[in-house]
Amino acid sequence: MKKMTMKDGVTIGASKFKEQCLAILETLDDEGIVITKHGRPVARLLPIRQDSAGLIGTLKDRVTIKGDLLSTGIEWDAES
Repeated sequence: MKKMTMKDGVTIGASKFKEQCLAILETLDDEGIVITKHGRPVARLLPIRQDSAGLIGTLKDRVTIKGDLLSTGIEWDAES
């Protein structure tokens, strides 16, 4: 499979992306590709840069979560 780059304006339809997802992931370069649906761009697929991968876990034991992380902080009554 040819290396896909956005420099070449590479776009791929969602159905074709679904069929070839694993092969596309193997050939994806730093510029990524645009995924379209009915000819309209709906997503951009970009690889995770290696330098940012090293950030994972760097704040362990340095950050304290206060309160409910999943709460919006707004109380509401579903009955009303």
